[in-house]
Amino acid sequence: MTEVTAAPDVLWRPGAERLERAHLTHFRRWLGERKGLHFADYESLWRWSTESLEDFWAAIWDYFEIRASVPYERVLVERRMPGARWFEGARLNYAEHLLARAAEPDADSRPALIFRSETTAPTVLSWAQLAGQTGALMARLRGLGVVPGDRVCAYMPNIPQTACAALATVGIGAIWSSCSPDMGSVGVLDRFRQIEPTVLFAVDGYRYGGKDHDRRAIVRDLVAELPTLRAVVFVPYLNEVADLSLPARQTVEVIAWRDALAKPQAPAFEQLPFDHPLWVVYSSGTTGMPKAIVHGHGGALLEGLKGNALHLDLGRDDRFFWFSSTSWIMWNLWLSTLARGCTALHYDGNPGHPDLDTLWRFAADEKTTFFGTSPAFLALNIKADLRPRDRFDLGALRTLGATGSPLTADAYAWVYGSVGRDLLLASISGGTDPLAAFLTSSATLPVYAGEMQCRGLGCAVQSFDDEGRPGFGRVGELVVTEPMPSMPLRFWGDDDGERYRNSYFEPWPGVWRHGDWLTLFERPESVTSVVYGRSDSTINRHGIRMGTAELYRVVEGFEEVLDSLVIDLEYLGKPSRMLLFVVLRDPRATLEPALSDALRKAVREQLSARHVPDDVIAIAEVPRTLSGKKLEVPVKRILLGHPPARVLNRDSMANPASIDWFIEFARQSH
Repeated sequence: MTEVTAAPDVLWRPGAERLERAHLTHFRRWLGERKGLHFADYESLWRWSTESLEDFWAAIWDYFEIRASVPYERVLVERRMPGARWFEGARLNYAEHLLARAAEPDADSRPALIFRSETTAPTVLSWAQLAGQTGALMARLRGLGVVPGDRVCAYMPNIPQTACAALATVGIGAIWSSCSPDMGSVGVLDRFRQIEPTVLFAVDGYRYGGKDHDRRAIVRDLVAELPTLRAVVFVPYLNEVADLSLPARQTVEVIAWRDALAKPQAPAFEQLPFDHPLWVVYSSGTTGMPKAIVHGHGGALLEGLKGNALHLDLGRDDRFFWFSSTSWIMWNLWLSTLARGCTALHYDGNPGHPDLDTLWRFAADEKTTFFGTSPAFLALNIKADLRPRDRFDLGALRTLGATGSPLTADAYAWVYGSVGRDLLLASISGGTDPLAAFLTSSATLPVYAGEMQCRGLGCAVQSFDDEGRPGFGRVGELVVTEPMPSMPLRFWGDDDGERYRNSYFEPWPGVWRHGDWLTLFERPESVTSVVYGRSDSTINRHGIRMGTAELYRVVEGFEEVLDSLVIDLEYLGKPSRMLLFVVLRDPRATLEPALSDALRKAVREQLSARHVPDDVIAIAEVPRTLSGKKLEVPVKRILLGHPPARVLNRDSMANPASIDWFIEFARQSH
């Protein structure tokens, strides 16, 4: 049953000029002029985009003037999930579209990338320079024998060299994959081992919060444990002069970055099928290795152009910034904005060092028009009672983006009170798996406090109850009922597709279940939404997901730990809190601070600094099903305040008394 809810306050409406300039306005006008299609409002446009999939995506292809050396034969071969085949016959290249601006008359003077960090002076790369460096790297990779389908990996921060390496890799048809250097060797190897890379781009280290981190020892570990590597392209980033000495037994060639760029030249792009693999990104589940998700050239291109133009309202005059690491899918989104002709701004380092003014100062200095960040960063600003609008000239800023976790109504109010009154607040949600924002923004719609403005065009998003019935005004599972071009081609190594199907298409075959709690609201102008956090047990910290299985391998590797359970309490309006429960091997022992510190250190160094537990707590036993599976989701829901009787069946438990401890813990915590 739909619950009647009063609409929250409207915090912003587009003025006449913003409405007229909006790229979505232009697209709707184009549909009328070219296709004879007229829509009264956003919702009618959305319905058409999700019901007439072939017509909508063909219109996106035409509107954005996709460059294909061979045209497509058919938009969609079969409307099903998984297995939909899009734009068969077409041949194109993702990187060619991202570097198209380099062929324009002002490419020598127009900036493509503007970069700052804690370690280096501001760096600007023009479109011509970016294309020349990309062309040089493409030639070098081809000289190393890299061919379409080979994998090229990076252990690199968010620096210009990483962008150039990614463009060169996909430009020749190789497959890109990256991990940021704040990840330890275990987490990186769990990812890169699966895909057997031929070339590794790596840095000597990085600086974060004023502290230097030398990563050469980890790079040597990666080389030693990745037997398919032929070469390492080594970037001295932490120090201007640094080398990577490998043991004499290693036959891997080490190429200095400056040597790889010795001969700038025009890029020569490989023409590839629409569904040729573009990159592998990672989004872990609760068991096994991280999911190695394969996206395709064509799907990433179409979704990126649609989302960046029609929802984020980006164009050639924009200066786009989103703070991200290279392990987060938002780095891929940041790179994709080059296809819109934007100047892409990026920063490497601690956004709170030496203080929280760092990114706002960057935005003011570079006249940023789009500032993207995380709710966690905004929460730090709120806690510090900052008002960036009073401290910096943010007059160029038109849009503030936020994603990675739910954004509260208080954060919405802070943005409009402390950053700017005439701003589109683009709170979006989607992610690594679909390479898309299911729930997103529009410069043509109002912003309601605490609610995302609309469902993405072409994204058939619904909120399902436990019986698979869609509805509004109540919390349900976020599902997508129709295929999208950007959905994963497959998981690497998942030859029969079983893990792919199990990850997204249970319990409703043919329906994508994303793993988020969602409420949809019918507002006068559109269907808005609130996401309340994960409905499964995947750990989502600062937008980067990691499976509990990865944490268990590290934690349960300690001799003192018999068993463990990790729960991330992410829920709208509550601070994210990650709890690690451990069962000690000696039942008479107590959890000593030294062991807690050692567990945190191991997670930080072997996996990720973003996934260090907030608290380590000793328990007597981990609740398990009769088949031995840890009851992660029921425990999470109990700790979030759900009635125990509604979230688990004691008869299905191997040790039903174990849940009583968590029920009492939840009672004391609320």
